[in-house]
Amino acid sequence: MEVRVEGQLVEAEETIAQALQKALSGKKFKTVVAACADNNVLLDLSTPVPVGCAELTPVYADTPEGLAVLRHSTAHVMAAAVKRLFPKAKVTIGPSVDNGFYYDFDVEKPFSSEDFSAIEAEMAKIAAARQPFTRRDVSKAEAVKLFTDMDEPYKVELVESIEADTVSLYTCGTFTDLCRGPHVPHTGFAANAKLMSVAGAYWHGDEKNQMLSRIYGTAFADKKALDAYLKQLEEAKRRDHRKLGRELTLFTFKEDVAPGMVFWLPRGMMVRTILEDFWRREHLKRGYEMVQGPQLLRVETWQKSGHYDHYRENMYFTQIEEDAYGIKPMNCIAHMLIYGNELRSYRDLPQRYFELGVVHRHEKSGVLHGLLRVRQFTQDDAHILCAPEQLEDEILGVIHIIRDLMQLFGFQYKVAISTRPQSSIGTDEAWELATNALIKAVEHAGIPYEINEGDGAFYGPKIDVRLLDCIGREWQCSTIQVDFTLPERFDLTYVGQDGERHRPVMLHRAIMGSLERFIGILIENFAGALPTWLAPEQARVLTVTDAGDKAALALRDTLTSMGIRTAADTRNEKLGFKVREAQLAKTPYILVVGEKEVQAGGANVRLRNGENLGLKSAAEIAALIRAEAEEPFKQGGMCYSFS
Repeated sequence: MEVRVEGQLVEAEETIAQALQKALSGKKFKTVVAACADNNVLLDLSTPVPVGCAELTPVYADTPEGLAVLRHSTAHVMAAAVKRLFPKAKVTIGPSVDNGFYYDFDVEKPFSSEDFSAIEAEMAKIAAARQPFTRRDVSKAEAVKLFTDMDEPYKVELVESIEADTVSLYTCGTFTDLCRGPHVPHTGFAANAKLMSVAGAYWHGDEKNQMLSRIYGTAFADKKALDAYLKQLEEAKRRDHRKLGRELTLFTFKEDVAPGMVFWLPRGMMVRTILEDFWRREHLKRGYEMVQGPQLLRVETWQKSGHYDHYRENMYFTQIEEDAYGIKPMNCIAHMLIYGNELRSYRDLPQRYFELGVVHRHEKSGVLHGLLRVRQFTQDDAHILCAPEQLEDEILGVIHIIRDLMQLFGFQYKVAISTRPQSSIGTDEAWELATNALIKAVEHAGIPYEINEGDGAFYGPKIDVRLLDCIGREWQCSTIQVDFTLPERFDLTYVGQDGERHRPVMLHRAIMGSLERFIGILIENFAGALPTWLAPEQARVLTVTDAGDKAALALRDTLTSMGIRTAADTRNEKLGFKVREAQLAKTPYILVVGEKEVQAGGANVRLRNGENLGLKSAAEIAALIRAEAEEPFKQGGMCYSFS
């Protein structure tokens, strides 16, 4: 039997590994962890070539599919190491997850990071032994007896819950686990692993069940990739916006008062205000109108929209005079009601409504994460109601705003089009029209994209934009959603050229996503050193002695009157201490006023990176700061006009 491997026909009489070996170089073959037969399910390399198979696709260790196999296999290696060191530990499940894997154990004393060195050392021994992963299929009865004899009650429970007559087991060395597979050929592939953290987890996620001890880890195809990932984690830790938010006094949280909700401190509120003012001006320039809807709408309104059926687990509700209300998790309903406030003509379209709307969403406490995941946030929300023939142009207009914003902050980005989910409303025809409009607009803009099957909103497909920050992390921010259904439900119309009533299409779109999340991303991307145009304090005047206090305060006031956000530090402290504090505050311009500067009527200018620009007058300082603030805006479609 012949089978095709990466364009080459080879004889394939025995295992998948043997077939691949004939087509691939030795170096290349050593990095294969599994294979796909005729683009179907993944298979172990030790599996016989399926009868009638026409093509085998090798799965390499450094691909997303290969890493998932590698990490799942490493979870087994970790469990084997734990069983060697802690024979009484009961094993449960150990899947691969984003960026790693975990395994849950039932142990008398929960694991801690202090156990990691011993477990990692044992894992290294198992990896060095290059023990093969071998699969065998047995009856459920055999598996139950095996795990009963091994005193593994959780495995017995899992086997008994499987409806099939047979189950598959994988063994490496003396460790046997219940698993569908596939796995890497041998434990040597697990050599580049690192244990990361511990946590508690209930069996089956049910708090009524036993609390288990979970160990998280990660694994990569080679040491270089592992080291790069660990370095990225260290860099991310240094940039953590929660840590920087405290150090820079931007915001705080009061979990005992309002968990998952932000208290903005003066410096942080200044950043927000600058960003909001800039964003409002950009929208006015691009033909949007400012609107604002109420925080509460009657429950019947949310039932009519479909949010009650599809989104109520994420909503908060309250009661006023025996009437039930939903606190808005999004702004689209109010914007439709504003549109419906008067009769519209085709000449009035498109209607573009913009609102920096405060919304509330019920997030579980376990997923709250600083500014990135909160229960109350401000969404840069807009809804465009247009005629169907205007749809592609309006989508392109939104894409242009996204492009300009990403360019302003220097972000690269990826685009995905998310299609109809299982739980959704609307007709097949409307979904097809909406999806095709998104695809055509993205292709017209010349942007590469991928299809994300089944991940659209319940009312329509969407474009999702993931920005990449300076250390390679991806963040979901911008979204564009096409909606034929809600205008139908709320009976929105316009009078066409034919004098008849027609149904508009609605675009839901957010560019930053939420201001909280976007500011958190900016803080981490710039490690707290926000661009000069966005910095809450652009300049800080420092005195050498109290003899310079009057001149320093006068310089502060002069720069402030010129539109430069300036503070003064006239404390009776050493200059080096004050300079260091200004640098830690990420202030872009540090202005030192000593005896020489007082006489010259200026200040010695230092940048936050330590560079010294020498003596400058107030006018020269203001010009420097303004020029640096304007620089990011020179190449894109957005304008600098702040004071």
